[in-house]
Amino acid sequence: MTPPSPLSFSRLADYHRLDMDTPRTVSDCHATDRPVAALATWHPHGEHIAPHRHSRAQLVHALSGVMTVQSATGSWVVPAGRAVWMPEDIEHRIHIAGDIAMRTLYVAPQARPNLPARCEVIEVSPLLREAIIAATGIGLHYPTAGRDHRVMELILDEIERAPRLGLHVPLPRNAQLLRLCQRMIAEPAEPVTLESLAAQMHVSGRTVARLFHREVGMSFGDWRRRMCLLLSLPRLAAGASILEVALEHGYLSPSAFSAMFRRALGVSPTDYLVSRE
Repeated sequence: MTPPSPLSFSRLADYHRLDMDTPRTVSDCHATDRPVAALATWHPHGEHIAPHRHSRAQLVHALSGVMTVQSATGSWVVPAGRAVWMPEDIEHRIHIAGDIAMRTLYVAPQARPNLPARCEVIEVSPLLREAIIAATGIGLHYPTAGRDHRVMELILDEIERAPRLGLHVPLPRNAQLLRLCQRMIAEPAEPVTLESLAAQMHVSGRTVARLFHREVGMSFGDWRRRMCLLLSLPRLAAGASILEVALEHGYLSPSAFSAMFRRALGVSPTDYLVSRE
């Protein structure tokens, strides 16, 4: 069956029904002797994928929604338009914000010598995105010559050359602060201050400020601006107006959003999009 758009999910039962109809499993992807296997899954808003690890490296890409991926080596916010590379045998967990159509590649350790050796967020080009989607329709035991093999080799080529995104949003290890940060990521337009965070945590604003510096290495204001900046990039790339993006991320005017954007990246949102094209 053809699954509905992930944005149409309104009941958890829909997710479970689709999950049962999935023609392949994670275990199947690990069992193949081919260097690359692809899996399509659907995940509802608010789902937590428990800590786990894989014997193959993963490239996890969301066609919509936002994932936060955590491991012992760091935490990454991964909006649509980007993907997280997770080397083999690294324990990690994933939190879902917004209904997500997830496309995951499972890559054998010996597939290429120059694949990333650590967890990284990479930019997914239109070519790589379409190749990943195509790969989910390729059999797990595809011939070692021909079109399917070339698609998988193209994917490895694109992963090797994809821009690595050093701009990531660190997440705290403190469980209470982490939950509040994840809520801000899921609802970036909601007005949040140090004082409102302090009230929810039943501590002082000064304590929350110190906690942010200790847990993520930056102030609350800097963290929130970086979070809004990262979440805004795929929206701008998708054609949303600067006004729409500004309001979606809690800014009262396009000029205030553009000023933040220019301070962070050195160019206006419009010039950034032109340079990407």
